[in-house]
Amino acid sequence: MTAGLATAALLLTAGCSSGGGGSPFGGGGTASKGTAASASPSGRASGATPPAKGSVEVLRTVTDGLRTPWGLAPLPDGALLVSSRDDGTITRVDEKTGGRTELGKVSGVSPAGEGGLLGIALSPGYASDHMIYAYFTSASDNRIVRMLYDERKPAGEQLGAPDTIFKGIPKGRIHNGGRIAFGPDGMLYAGTGESGRRGLAQDKESLGGKILRMTPEGEPAPGNPFPDSPVYSYGHRNVQGLAWDDRQRLFASEFGQDTWDELNAIKPGDNYGWPEAEGRSSDPAYHNPIAQWHTDEASPSGIAHVDGVIWMAALKGQRLWRIPLDGTAASAAPQDFLTGRYGRLRTVVAAGGDKVWLVTSNTDGRGTPKKGDDRILELEVH
Repeated sequence: MTAGLATAALLLTAGCSSGGGGSPFGGGGTASKGTAASASPSGRASGATPPAKGSVEVLRTVTDGLRTPWGLAPLPDGALLVSSRDDGTITRVDEKTGGRTELGKVSGVSPAGEGGLLGIALSPGYASDHMIYAYFTSASDNRIVRMLYDERKPAGEQLGAPDTIFKGIPKGRIHNGGRIAFGPDGMLYAGTGESGRRGLAQDKESLGGKILRMTPEGEPAPGNPFPDSPVYSYGHRNVQGLAWDDRQRLFASEFGQDTWDELNAIKPGDNYGWPEAEGRSSDPAYHNPIAQWHTDEASPSGIAHVDGVIWMAALKGQRLWRIPLDGTAASAAPQDFLTGRYGRLRTVVAAGGDKVWLVTSNTDGRGTPKKGDDRILELEVH
């Protein structure tokens, strides 16, 4: 454990979660101890507070030799779809053999800097409609499209023409957000960035620096906090991680600038502070993170929820973070795994039971690729 993590553990034990700027822990959520009526795959009661310490075992490399992988979406048959940011392609990976089949190239993708083909997600009705949703950077904006996936067609021709359901998200060479996911409510959520223009994050009329919530057709979702708006929360710098716990509570990871990266518990309509606040703030107008890290230890992208724990992939930090939860609060100091072992880590996705898929990101222009990069790993986590 690093000195900073030891300090975090001491602060948590001492109950110092409500002070100002310097604590690695936030007090953004109210602890809520769930009583479980069922057992999780690990045998631990669902909703119970997870152990303070965990473990990670790398089971295998599913596939390697990927170029700029970004989004990952498991198919019902166990195969995996992975997007390439710079190539603008979606590839199917056989989960058992690692064999790959390119579905096709998404037309309209204009990669540059941090932009390109980013997050992907399957339609809630995928079993009947075979639709894949994708978030990408075009020549003019960031947008969300959906495409028919037809396995009967030849490789490279299996993607239908993109149907744009949502557009106008600000683009830039940096801070394009890009994570999309369907929530337990069947609505589509998207994490966006402020594209390097800080003021957009506080502008509720802008789509930049937000978490958006919309119907599968791209309309503002019923029950959103601002009338006729897809904006769900605001004051974000660059959101690339979205995950829900087993009580349908949303969590999001966020890149800081020079000081603090964040894990937030998301409350509809709340202001998460950027650019007025980075990390914890004493200003009650801003919703504080439940955990924060120095940027060289994290730079977080994807997150996944497994058995009461958020697993967070770190790019610059080159590690996988474990954050145990008690309701919407962190219940112990975050714990890091795989530090430096696989380089930059982009995406982590729950794989069922106590397993996750982990995608590396060393070919994105900021990493140092090694033989076999980039790759998808299968991990067992506790």
